Amino acid sequence: MTPPHPGRRLRDLMARGTVVCPGAFNALVARAVARAGFEAVYISGGATANVAGYPDIGLITLTEMCRTIREIADASRLPVIADADTGYGEVECCVRTVVEYERAGAAALHLEDQVFPKRCGHLDGKALIPAADMADKLRAMATHRTTPDFVIIARTDARSVTSLEDAIVRANLYRSAGADVIFPEGLQSEEEFARFARESPGPLLANMTEFGKTPDIPAQRFADLGYALVIYPLSMMRLAMGHIERGLRTLRQDGTVRALLPEMQARTALYDLLDYTPGVQWNLRAGHPGDRD
Repeated sequence: MTPPHPGRRLRDLMARGTVVCPGAFNALVARAVARAGFEAVYISGGATANVAGYPDIGLITLTEMCRTIREIADASRLPVIADADTGYGEVECCVRTVVEYERAGAAALHLEDQVFPKRCGHLDGKALIPAADMADKLRAMATHRTTPDFVIIARTDARSVTSLEDAIVRANLYRSAGADVIFPEGLQSEEEFARFARESPGPLLANMTEFGKTPDIPAQRFADLGYALVIYPLSMMRLAMGHIERGLRTLRQDGTVRALLPEMQARTALYDLLDYTPGVQWNLRAGHPGDRD
């Protein structure tokens, strides 16, 4: 039997309840996400840029992002939601983006209404394209996706640029243009998330990122407010980098990392995550953490 399209899998998950999507910045982390029991995974454009040594200002190319999608989709076997920033250009570029993301194995992408070069959604100083131009991009993407199962998510950054009211107006326009899910970026309270859900009815995505404009809200609360997806774009990368910096300080000061051994992933645990037994031929599919019966 042909396996279901990853977008269909994601749609089925959303129909059953709120889907929590940790961010994975490489394939190994994606395997850990699946092993931990999560049912979907997220790829942040910011994280992808950061691990390449760049800030989140739109420098990652379509080709680089598609390579990351392929690696993470293959490693996790989970539905992948992938950041498409501003679509890598105008309408024609957005058409290519939706086709290439789907070919790479993504279940969904999100497109934002910022002017290029974009900025992190929780920073000030952003600028928006006209709402009608964003609607044109979304309409073209919805028309040219390979299958209707692929999920198109429209992100609006209007809350921090114009107003919450404008964000809601834009969201409803984007939904009518073909977006399956709306992603309101940078909301600043539970009350704003609740109002957005009331005034833009339909599937919604919440971004739970640390150190930003949104307070820490538990996933269950987002579920109570009616959000279908909750992404944690940078949480795992921030945890990893915090430990890496501590390890480097320790190595610099002590000339050894012996004191940190209890906090490390053991070699046996790594091999287990990779489903690898030394001396035995490795099978990519055997016992894969994201496989479901």
